[in-house]
This record gives sequence, structure tokens and C-alpha cells, in this order.
Amino acid sequence: MRIVRICRAVTPGRPEGGAARRRRRPLLGTFFLVNAVLTAVSGCAGTPPGGDAAAPRPAAVLHVPGEYPTVQAAADSARPGDLVLVRPGVYREGVTLRTPRVVLRGTDRQGVVIDGEFRRANGITVTGAGSAVENLTVRHHLANGLLFTGVTDERLQQRGAGGSGYDPLDTVKYPPLQGFRASYVTADANALYGIYAFDAHAGVIEHSYASGQADSGIYVGQCRPCDTVVRQNEVSHNAVGIEVTNASESLWFLGNRIVGNRVGMTLNSNDVEALAPQHGAVVAGNVIRDNNDPDSPEQADGGFGIGLGIGGGTGNLVTRNLITGNAAAGLLVTDVQGHPADGNRLAGNALSGNGADGVLTALARTGNCFSARPDGPCTPVADRPAAVTAPPGRSFRTLPPAPARPGSADPETAPPIAAVGLPGPVPADDYPLPDS
Repeated sequence: MRIVRICRAVTPGRPEGGAARRRRRPLLGTFFLVNAVLTAVSGCAGTPPGGDAAAPRPAAVLHVPGEYPTVQAAADSARPGDLVLVRPGVYREGVTLRTPRVVLRGTDRQGVVIDGEFRRANGITVTGAGSAVENLTVRHHLANGLLFTGVTDERLQQRGAGGSGYDPLDTVKYPPLQGFRASYVTADANALYGIYAFDAHAGVIEHSYASGQADSGIYVGQCRPCDTVVRQNEVSHNAVGIEVTNASESLWFLGNRIVGNRVGMTLNSNDVEALAPQHGAVVAGNVIRDNNDPDSPEQADGGFGIGLGIGGGTGNLVTRNLITGNAAAGLLVTDVQGHPADGNRLAGNALSGNGADGVLTALARTGNCFSARPDGPCTPVADRPAAVTAPPGRSFRTLPPAPARPGSADPETAPPIAAVGLPGPVPADDYPLPDS
């Protein structure tokens, strides 16, 4: 069998335009089986004598707007391993990243803005396995700022791929996205979720900031096992800072600042989504403080003044968190319809200045344990939160812009790193109780 390779000519040192790339793309690495003798045609450009013709090609850098007028045009031309590098500007478009192992990066976290203008549903939708989004801002969308998902049906994506009013997802038809990462992303004033991982496994959300979402700043939903870590993020002025629904096993929330939302964080079971009940998350080393912001958007269920609430979640570990200044309750554990809360251990947290530090509602009294020490005995807690009247809140459309946050190092020169093999080792024990 003989293999003939069709090669393209590339002028050394000359960048290829978008149209040229799109025309030539089908020819890259194309092989035709011709006969029963296995030989290779030599002399193709880019293959040194004696070199390995199958060696991976170097990552290409696709510049926006220098080579491509829109982010979507560059994303459509990217091949696995490429970097889409976006220079400062307001990009009024929705972007879908379908190609695997592509890194989409802004050169300036505050200056590169994907703006929905309160008209488009999603800012950036990632369905390409192993892809990453870095160092940019997504704002003013009617669903999500940044969505990682295995859902490829655009009709479901327009509804948020997991928002209210949808049927439980067919997990066979839409297998989970494998591999994702968000680093140094700012999500500002979106109508549903700021950064949303739904039907997605093996990911990292890190060093990001979510402010002013009408629902949740960061949301992890419907995964089992999730193999996901959410670490060193900041969420403020959202209806809910971090929301977790039907997301279970190998799931960590570490070293985050959850400050000044209406509700800080929730771990929920819900039959509206698949894979209930939620179970097996680790919440450690976080600051969960002052989640009574009257100027945050009001959520439909009206929660207010709660640091961390577990609604029907099971087998979760909440430890070494600083939880203070939450007007209704620091920690609240309750059953929800069809899902009793059970087997949750809330131990070794620093609780002070909350309406009630710990609350077990009547039906959740058995099977859950509050303890002052990580390995200590269970201790009695209140059976109801302090009475708090929730203020009406504000529209997400009227909130002030998110403040500036530090960007990633060397965004113009750092090599692209695909979201493969994540989350890697997760040293949860390295996240101590934060200093008050």
C-alpha cells in the first residue's frame, strides 16, 4: 500500500490570510491509499530530510482584528491547538468555539469585551473539547456570559442549555464536554449565569470575577463525576454567587471570595435537571461574607442573607471556610421536595456575626453534622434562620460596570495550553481557613 501526501506551499515568514487558510485547510495532512506498497513522498515543505512527517504542527496564532475582522471568523478558522488572540475592542457578537483544544485569549482583560448589548443570548459558547477562554470580559447577555457545554443544539443554548423551563437533558444524545478551562475571565451583568459549566466534565474555573448576574455568578450543573475545580475566583453583587445543581463527585470549590451577593453559595438537588441528587462536593478555604447586598439583582425565589445553603444535597464536605456577616444564616441545610439532605458534614468553619451561624431545618436534623472542629463531634444548631426582609434588588441592566481585575501574565507571548488532563492533582488540604 502506497501513501501519497498532498502538501501545501507556504512562503517562509509570510502569514496566511483567513481566506487562504480556509481554502487550504482540507488539504492539510490528507492521505490517499493508492496501492499495496507503503511509501511516502518526500520533499514537502516543512518536513526536513529524515524528519517525522507525522510530527505535530506548531500552534498557529490567529490575530483579531489584524487577520480576522471578528472573533467568530478566527474561531471558525482555528484548528486544534491554535491560539485565537484578540486585541482590545468591544466585539458585538456571539462567539461559538466548536473546534477542540483551541485557546481563545484576550490581550487585555478589561479591554477585550464580548458585548451582548442586552440583545444576544450567550457571549461565548464552548462545545469544542479541551478548549479554554482566557483574559477577557463577557457582559450584557440575555442568558450566559461564558458557557461550556456538551449541548450542541443551538435552541437549547439560547435558553441557557440548562436554565428554567426546560426538560431534563438527554445525556446520551448530548454527551458531556470533556475538558474546559476559564482563566482570568470577567463576567459582568448577564441575565442568567456569568460563567456556566453544564453537561461538562474535566474542567477548571480559576482567577475569574463574576459580578451583577441576575441569577448566578458561577454555575456548575449536571455532571457526574464532574472532575472539576472552581478555585481562587471572586463573585460579588450577583443574586447567587456560586450555584451548584446536580453536580457531583470529584468536585471542589477552593479559595474563592464569595462576598456581597444576595445568597453566597448553594448546593442543590433538582428534578428539573438530570443526575439528581447532588452529592460529593468539597467546599474548603473560601471567604463567604456579607451576602446581603441590597443592590444586587433579585432572584425569583427571593433568597437573601444566606452564606451557604444546601438544598437536598448529600454527602458534601464544607470545611475551613470563613463565614461571617450573613444576615439570615451562615450555613443552612434543608430538604427539598423529593430530595432529603443527608450525610453532609460542615466542620471546622469559622462562623461569626451571622443571623444564625448554623441551621438544620426540622426534616434535615438527622444525618447531617455541624462541628466546630474538622474532626470533632456533631453539635446542636438552630432550626431556622434569622428573620430577614429581602429588599427588592436592582435590574442587572442598571448595575455599575465590574471593577478592573488583574489579567493573566504575558498574554501576547505565553503559549496556548489546551484544557487537557484537567483538573490534575487537587490539593484541597492546601487551602487553610482564611485569616479573618
